[in-house]
Amino acid sequence: MTGYGRAEVTQRGITAIVEIRSVNSRYLEVTTRLPRSLSQREREVKELVRTAMSRGGLTITVTVEEKGETSVPMVVNKSAARSFVKLLNELRKSAKIKEQVKLEHLLKFSEVFEVNKEEESDEEVWKVVEEAIRRAMEDLNSMRVKEGAELAKDLERRVRWLDEVVGTIERLSKERMPLERDRLNERIGLLLQDKSIIDQNRLELEVALLADKLDVTEECVRFRSHNKFFLEAMADKEPAGRKLNFLVQEINREANTIGSKTSDAEIAHLVVKIKEELEKIREQLQNIE
Repeated sequence: MTGYGRAEVTQRGITAIVEIRSVNSRYLEVTTRLPRSLSQREREVKELVRTAMSRGGLTITVTVEEKGETSVPMVVNKSAARSFVKLLNELRKSAKIKEQVKLEHLLKFSEVFEVNKEEESDEEVWKVVEEAIRRAMEDLNSMRVKEGAELAKDLERRVRWLDEVVGTIERLSKERMPLERDRLNERIGLLLQDKSIIDQNRLELEVALLADKLDVTEECVRFRSHNKFFLEAMADKEPAGRKLNFLVQEINREANTIGSKTSDAEIAHLVVKIKEELEKIREQLQNIE
């Protein structure tokens, strides 16, 4: 589900700003953008997210500011700097280049700088960032809850429409059943001109059995039952995305069976409309956790 959350926390002169952007995703995918001094905390950030969310593509951006800071979070790696100077001088002599090695040449190598070890182990900074992440997730979830409420209204409206349509299909099926029986009798009569050679009672039984196979009452009952469970699952406070997806599959299965049983054009048209609506519901469910 799409959403945006932001939090800013200031403690002991340290300010952490966290922004979280969420897009639809079937699974939980977390991308972090952390200051270099917190790069080793990526795993902790992802664990924090997993405690609050189970689906969505999240991008987490963290910014840290420290007031009154007199030292920079990086130091010169003197050993690396000397090694690069030596290496460049050897290259200069080998290539017979007269130009001397300058500072700008050394700045091409990122290895001459390294993260201050004190900064790496700074628990104070992490505690502030951790609190900001928690608050940003609460802000994000608040937005997602509002969006979810609107989505629930839309899904409920669609499911109740499906109930109405399947009720119409069941009524039409019952109305057409006597016509189907007469049609079967007529077809059999055309095939068997000499009716004296067949058992009329057995014929009636076979016609009744065949007509029963065309009856969609059982499928309509299961269809409505799945709809009922769907609405109950949406009302549940626990994440229900996977359960709702399963129920849509079952509803679609009943619609397919109804479509295969009927030879009536009106019912077949209603089945097509049901399947179109189920596809819209399935797309919406990709937004639900």
